[in-house]
Amino acid sequence: MELIRGLHNLRPQHRPCVATIGAFDGVHLGHQAVIRKLQAKAAERAFPTTVILFEPLPREYFAPLEAPARIMSFRDKFRALERLGVDRVLRIRFTPSFRKMSPQAFVDDIFVAGLGVQRVILGDDFRFGNDRKGDFAFIKAQGQRYGYEASATETCEFEGERVSSTRIRKALADGDFSLAERLLSRPYRISGKVIYGRQLGRELGFPTANLQLHRLRAPLSGVYAVTVSGGGLVNEPAVANVGTRPTVDDSIRANLEVHVLQGRPQLYGRHLEVTFLHKLREEQKFDSIDILRAQIKRDAEAARGWLHDHMNDRALSGADCTD
Repeated sequence: MELIRGLHNLRPQHRPCVATIGAFDGVHLGHQAVIRKLQAKAAERAFPTTVILFEPLPREYFAPLEAPARIMSFRDKFRALERLGVDRVLRIRFTPSFRKMSPQAFVDDIFVAGLGVQRVILGDDFRFGNDRKGDFAFIKAQGQRYGYEASATETCEFEGERVSSTRIRKALADGDFSLAERLLSRPYRISGKVIYGRQLGRELGFPTANLQLHRLRAPLSGVYAVTVSGGGLVNEPAVANVGTRPTVDDSIRANLEVHVLQGRPQLYGRHLEVTFLHKLREEQKFDSIDILRAQIKRDAEAARGWLHDHMNDRALSGADCTD
């Protein structure tokens, strides 16, 4: 899949196409339905598919502290779209100048001149352009002028409720990983590069891998039983903490620290994928490092026990029970 880094990198070979635009945070069941529709329309006339994304997300640009926590990083979003078979992603940097672009300029510069869209698929509640003055009706009307078609996406429901990034964030915050997995069609994971931290975990006897989250906030907080893949590990049992480390830092930026339960693998600089399976407890502030050390030990034991039972249950459920 091709990544087009900004409007200035659009070339004649990127025209024509069938396109959609949105946040696609989580690339959940609803997003997957949009991609399937996009691909079906593109296949009718053998056009490539293009997904238009903004970085940062507009709500992050306007109010970074109040914006919803990202379900996934841009890297993970790109990989998810790639697995779905999207041909191209156009990443547009959301800047002060781009914010001021009028709806007409948006259509003229991006849809028509930039991509030569033949079909645009998006939500009927989509808003764009300066002060969000543009909407689906405007895009559809412009299609009659420029000769492209515009169609709205249908609402995707699961168990009688709309599938949305908001619903997934709530499931993650509640520790309901079963529901999150069904809404995402995959287990919830966070990936990132391991960076050097303060080495406090090593001093406490529980060395941790500190992952770059590339986001101010995470959609979940607490201590979790997880598995880790990457850096030579495959679904390795581990315990993870997601939060602001109130006992140590009490910062506002979310951190992800992972302690692998067996061995001491060298993971600095490696890219890891952490799969969240069970919430053990909320993050909390302790009165001393010694109390923190004792709690970390209990957390590791709890994670080891839960993961052991979980793996056994999975093995039994997949066993041949015939006589």
